[in-house]
Amino acid sequence: MSKILSASFRDPSGFLFRHDGTLYRQVNKACANDFQFLYDSGLYERLVGKNLLIPHQEAALDLAMTDQAHCIIEPELVPFISYPYEWSFSQLKDAALTTLRIQKLALKKGMTLKDASAYNIQFQKGKPLIIDTLSFTAYNEGSPWVAYRQFCQHFLAPLALMSMKDIRLGALLRTGIDGVPLDLAATLLPMRTKLSPGLLMHLHAHASSQKKHEDRQESAQSTKVSKKALLGIIDSLRSTIKKLEWKPSGTEWGAYYSDTNYSDVSLKLKRDLVKNLLAQTDAQSVWDLGANNGFFSRVASEQGIPTVAFDIDPTAVENNWREVKEKGEENILPLLMDLTNPSPDLGWDHAERSSFLGRGPAEAVFALALIHHLAISNNVPLPLLAGFFAKAGQWLIIEFVPKSDSQVKRLLATREDVFPNYTKEGFEEAFGQKFEIVAAESIEGSERILYLLKKK
Repeated sequence: MSKILSASFRDPSGFLFRHDGTLYRQVNKACANDFQFLYDSGLYERLVGKNLLIPHQEAALDLAMTDQAHCIIEPELVPFISYPYEWSFSQLKDAALTTLRIQKLALKKGMTLKDASAYNIQFQKGKPLIIDTLSFTAYNEGSPWVAYRQFCQHFLAPLALMSMKDIRLGALLRTGIDGVPLDLAATLLPMRTKLSPGLLMHLHAHASSQKKHEDRQESAQSTKVSKKALLGIIDSLRSTIKKLEWKPSGTEWGAYYSDTNYSDVSLKLKRDLVKNLLAQTDAQSVWDLGANNGFFSRVASEQGIPTVAFDIDPTAVENNWREVKEKGEENILPLLMDLTNPSPDLGWDHAERSSFLGRGPAEAVFALALIHHLAISNNVPLPLLAGFFAKAGQWLIIEFVPKSDSQVKRLLATREDVFPNYTKEGFEEAFGQKFEIVAAESIEGSERILYLLKKK
């Protein structure tokens, strides 16, 4: 049984499809010369050797979905597909710099990126790399970079807004499937950004030029650009992006572990409990929901289990990613996610970008110090929470935080307690509809209980 992936229908060069559960890419005849040049130029070997391009192996041509097939390849699988609107500031910045590095290496081999979509970048083993093998085409002397505008919209504009205006503006990537419009970014950015030569040229002037060409129905692609000048543009973009910084601070949960009611001993005991419960699941993939800086995510990732650490707080996710880079961690992927408004199906026919749950389920899910925020702060009833977690994974390690806990008292201090069923008994009844209670362990030094649940 074969099925074309809805995310790759736009590219005439080829598409991704699944056959009997295995992922393949069909390379169409229209792309045959460029695909062969990718090998002959040595670019494929160079990029794969530097962990900048997903490797692949050849597959049987009789797997082809159409008669336009030149060949079939089987790319290495990425454990979890993420999207730019789920990345922290530094993840988007690292993806941008990786794209520019790939473009520069391509030019040295006589090729160029014909598109520079942020969606072509994924994180594999703690590093960004390009997953679209068909993004490369032969470079023609004098040709401008056709993907220049796309790069600025997907990377430069959101990074500038996050750095110079407000970190939350990265969410604009969720509403615009082709990035942040340059005229919108130019309008939102402070006037002082025009004092930056890079932002002035690649964003403000670029936005004005784009508007001018639209009005005159002219194409900026008719402009001749020497290879030397093109490399200069790449270097200028790289310098501009490298200067963009964001200091992770000032968010609600960014310093969570410095303000908890856990003692150091209790925190260690909780970590040991999570490790012991996880061992009972034999899970090979973990989602940590409400992961903060990934303290408990690393219970799984340090055992070699691919772990996605989701959190709503930009500071927490940024700090988590910086730790991944600093330690060279390969099994943990921090991502931004608001569980009360998670990533939906997006794009054409609601199918180009998968929803949060649509990319699951994981084999095991962590929900530690989370349920009271969803049930009390966001008024989500316990039965609905149980249904949600049942869709997310087969196993659930969840922490019940009672009303007597200081954190819950803080939540109830400024609102009426309209949660009569938020009790240990109410929790077990609601979650018992979807899960079998395998274990329940009190966390020493607190009134909290850690549960291991298995989906019925």
